[in-house]
Amino acid sequence: MPSYLSPGVYVEEVASGSRPIEGVGTSVAAFVGLAPEGPLNEPMLVTNWTQYVASFGEFTDGYFLAHSVYGFFNNGGSAAYVVRVGGVPGGVSGGVPDDRTAAVASGSGPAALTTGEPKQLGTFKVSATAPGESGAISVEVADAEGEGPADRFRLVVKDGDRAVETFDVTAKKSSRNYVVTQVRERSKLITVQEAAAASQLARPENQTVALAAPAGAGTAAAPAVPPKGDAGQVGVAEYLGDSADRTGFGGLEAVDEISMVAVPDLMAAYQRGAIDLDAVKAVQLGLIAHCELMGDRLAVIDPPPGLNARQIRVWRQETTNYDSKYAALYYPWIKVFDPAGGQTRIIPPSGHVAGIWARNDFERGVHKAPANEVVRGAVDLEMQITRGEQDLLNPLGINCIRSFPGRGIRVWGARTLSSDPAWRYLNVRRYFNYLEESILTGTQWVVFEPNDQALWARIRRNISAFLVTEWRSGALFGGQPEDAYYVKCDAETNPPESVDLGRVICEIGVSPVKPAEFVIFRLAQFSSGGGELEE
Repeated sequence: MPSYLSPGVYVEEVASGSRPIEGVGTSVAAFVGLAPEGPLNEPMLVTNWTQYVASFGEFTDGYFLAHSVYGFFNNGGSAAYVVRVGGVPGGVSGGVPDDRTAAVASGSGPAALTTGEPKQLGTFKVSATAPGESGAISVEVADAEGEGPADRFRLVVKDGDRAVETFDVTAKKSSRNYVVTQVRERSKLITVQEAAAASQLARPENQTVALAAPAGAGTAAAPAVPPKGDAGQVGVAEYLGDSADRTGFGGLEAVDEISMVAVPDLMAAYQRGAIDLDAVKAVQLGLIAHCELMGDRLAVIDPPPGLNARQIRVWRQETTNYDSKYAALYYPWIKVFDPAGGQTRIIPPSGHVAGIWARNDFERGVHKAPANEVVRGAVDLEMQITRGEQDLLNPLGINCIRSFPGRGIRVWGARTLSSDPAWRYLNVRRYFNYLEESILTGTQWVVFEPNDQALWARIRRNISAFLVTEWRSGALFGGQPEDAYYVKCDAETNPPESVDLGRVICEIGVSPVKPAEFVIFRLAQFSSGGGELEE
């Protein structure tokens, strides 16, 4: 307290008691994956595509990280932390995924694949591009599931007696599921070529054809990730990392502003056979556990590639069966243009989805469900989802990406993987993360203040001022502020025994806005004269 010892006029600066709470950011993503160069296990902030290329390199065949980060910025993202795993610190990975990767890295363009002797498959020819683990590759033609055009069929690639690749394709050249195109883009073991004129192409008969391995090939296909040794095999431990050593997911614990995490290259390793579904599940469970531990971020989960609607249901219900309000799953994979190979390729959707979350937060607010949004950069989908199929997938928390005539490719779901109805919607979970972080950051001044009624009133006033602004922006449900939220911090929540322990307890309740997921218009006929509804 100042001392007044002589007569005069004194001016003092005093605090007004108002400490406004500012909303925190919700649009910072984190990507953990593979890159040909850059710092190892060190979360690095990049704010545009140019910065990413300078630190981690360009698009590289065999990796999905670059495509995901590019899709994130292309869809509206503005900041991302990138963690490179499974390489040489500060240098180029010692292993190369395959011949095409080596060609891209050397700047010579895509290299021609070595193939075995082609075998006739009706009006097509099929040949092996790599041997299987058993050394014996065969191709089976079978009937497609469900009803459809006569030119549809299923192509199953087998390694010995085990099916390793499955394609639902057609012999119609103008179709997006044309067998030659689908196999070229997705298969790592075979290639299919036309053996007749386009007008004569037809569905091959049901049969099984054994393929010869390409000349000079080893006993196994090239791995999707750098081999063990200099570059290090990327397994479950590399992704999970350690919080003490700041590696993998553990390295992200020190970065507080992250709000969403994706691991796109996990499926690159699975696609090439470097890891199995058990390892995929272990990494994804580790990612979900990291988000639940931090409590301020969500995991964007990618499904395995090549699954149809029935298979993704089985994978969701039986193989993984995740139940978390801190995770969201998107299906199917999307097709984008690959500058490295000069053609389109199928990639996991997590990077593009994270960018859509960021764009939605900027344009509408985190309280709005990030759905019914165009996926920028997507030229097609790996699998076309019908309304009937989504009727079965949506209740399981599988957010579908669908193509609509005249409206483009859009995200058509906004659910978490939680079985709790209170946390069913993605925007509700993300909005609560936003409120919790904003209030936590904006009330740090309370610590060590005198714990009395004056402090309680200041807390109520500041938090109420923040929430009424949220209500006016449309983030809270209710016709009046008192219907939308309440803030209770008084003698009832702070009894003497609590005050003696140095605690201040403030109870806050909010009513978030749920998305209009099912829009129903009820139409009825009525008599123009009587104004009564007709039965």
